[in-house]
Amino acid sequence: SSQLLTRDTNSAYTPPWGQVAPAVGFQLVGLWVTGAVCFLLVHPLWESADLVPAGERQSPINIRWRDSVYDPGLKPLTISYDPTTCLHVWNNGYSFLVEFEDSTDKSVIEGGPLEHNYRLKQFHFHWGAIDAWGSEHTVDSKCYPAELHLVHWNAVKFENFEDAAQEENGLAVIGVFLKLGKHHKEVQKLVDTLPSIKHKDTLVEFGSFDPSCLMPTCPDYWTYSGSLTTPPLSESVTWIIKKQPIEVAHDQLEQFRTLLFTSKGETEKRMVDNFRPLQPLMNRTVRSSFHHDYVLNMQAKPKPSTSQVTS
Repeated sequence: SSQLLTRDTNSAYTPPWGQVAPAVGFQLVGLWVTGAVCFLLVHPLWESADLVPAGERQSPINIRWRDSVYDPGLKPLTISYDPTTCLHVWNNGYSFLVEFEDSTDKSVIEGGPLEHNYRLKQFHFHWGAIDAWGSEHTVDSKCYPAELHLVHWNAVKFENFEDAAQEENGLAVIGVFLKLGKHHKEVQKLVDTLPSIKHKDTLVEFGSFDPSCLMPTCPDYWTYSGSLTTPPLSESVTWIIKKQPIEVAHDQLEQFRTLLFTSKGETEKRMVDNFRPLQPLMNRTVRSSFHHDYVLNMQAKPKPSTSQVTS
């Protein structure tokens, strides 16, 4: 089952970088979850404070089920990926990315909240040091062990990905939660490449892969306007968060954790906890493509009020 994120200083795991610092508002060193203070250590990616804009549409967020608004105007999301556009997988020092050839509309999404076709550029994952946390977004403060992001750009309005990434409505990112469950044979194809890209800036060819196999069967999603979750944190993203998670096995997530943030010859630092803490919703509305009954979805299961990780 999915697990609830409630971390504190008694956590058995210590992330591999930086100094401990408590959560304070917008700071990228922690977050508040169900009344508990989360403590994180700062990855070098976040060491420069001026990377953090005083934005009002930052990501990720906690999606509150009862506060999301059903929008009957939201269309089904149409996904059309060409496996031949898949190029390679590489360790960029923060995650592992699977990149795609994006000079044509061979791999695109359309519909949903989008006004145009958006081309697939890459997909990557975020995960935790243990299975109790790892996703960037949360749902009613529930955190999943990992989260998949499929990153697309608006080739109708922009000449290239770099330009699109800086402008409103430039990007569309599909977020898919991963939860513990049965072995996922398509995820295993990715896992099998990881020993070849253990260190930062290593790359291996990875052709003929259709990432639609990583999508849940349920079409339901939430959508909101947000930002990139890594610098420069541009507020250019239409987020499409799938309601239904996909299942992966514990041993598959463990293989994610064998990667390193570091290059060959450097002191090894395990690639774990590569997620950005939650950001304030501010005055944004999260829309849903589906009707929901919040009372039913509470599942009559109280959330823990103390800093305990529960399944």
